[in-house]
Amino acid sequence: MLSRRLALYLDLIRWNRPAGWLLLLWPTLGALWLAADGWPGWHLLVVFVLGTILMRSAGCCVNDVADRDFDRHVKRTAQRPVTSGAISVKEALALGGGLALAAFGLVLTTNRLTVAWSFGALAVTLAYPFAKRFVSVPQAVLGIAFSFGIPMAFTAVQSDVPAVAGWLLLGNLFWVLAYDTEYAMVDRDDDLKIGMKTSAITFGRLDVAAVMGSYALFLGIWTAVGLRAGLGWLFIVAIGVAAAQAVWHWRLIRDRTREGCFKAFRLNHWLGFTVFAGIVAGYAVR
Repeated sequence: MLSRRLALYLDLIRWNRPAGWLLLLWPTLGALWLAADGWPGWHLLVVFVLGTILMRSAGCCVNDVADRDFDRHVKRTAQRPVTSGAISVKEALALGGGLALAAFGLVLTTNRLTVAWSFGALAVTLAYPFAKRFVSVPQAVLGIAFSFGIPMAFTAVQSDVPAVAGWLLLGNLFWVLAYDTEYAMVDRDDDLKIGMKTSAITFGRLDVAAVMGSYALFLGIWTAVGLRAGLGWLFIVAIGVAAAQAVWHWRLIRDRTREGCFKAFRLNHWLGFTVFAGIVAGYAVR
């Protein structure tokens, strides 16, 4: 029984699908390197890596509780532990609360401003699942939630949130809009039936153009920040590789097949890793 419960809890937090927390991790670490003007030190690296994993896992718990009545009508999500009844709402919320507290414990090892920003991150994490009922492009709310690690990286290093952090957050918001619209394209038919609001529905036939425009804005903003930080040719090469990946994603989503859109979404963490690797390499040879 214990091993079965553990397996259910791991399924609830998507432990066997790490793409979710990797999508949060790479821009957060990229911001951490930029804030520190290079290597940030082991303490902050551990805090932000573990904190990202814990908060993503807590967010999954909250999301599945909030969406349980909708998820049973979507083939891809009907067997999620909370939706299927394998895990109760109280269990899921207790697990999510415990994970969030563990993440907060890590934040407490930084400074007061970072602690203060963590409350904003928690608020947006809790609000996002309900945005899908009221906001035409809830992916924008997710973009803010998935970008909170960026200003927190700057507060942890500099005890300040400079304008460059805002630009990085804006750029990352466009990346989230790109890949989560691809994700929403997978479930568009089911979401239309149950009345869920998504960017894929709002954009309609402009969905592919919106995805590619969002990729361009993300890469353009982060490239400008990287060049301003003095990163060199290795960073530019990495941006070029990331742009090539975005073009490949266009080939995957242009026919709007479920399989192609889902594959493009799942592979986005490699695009994020490429940009992060370019930042690290740029500092290494600067």
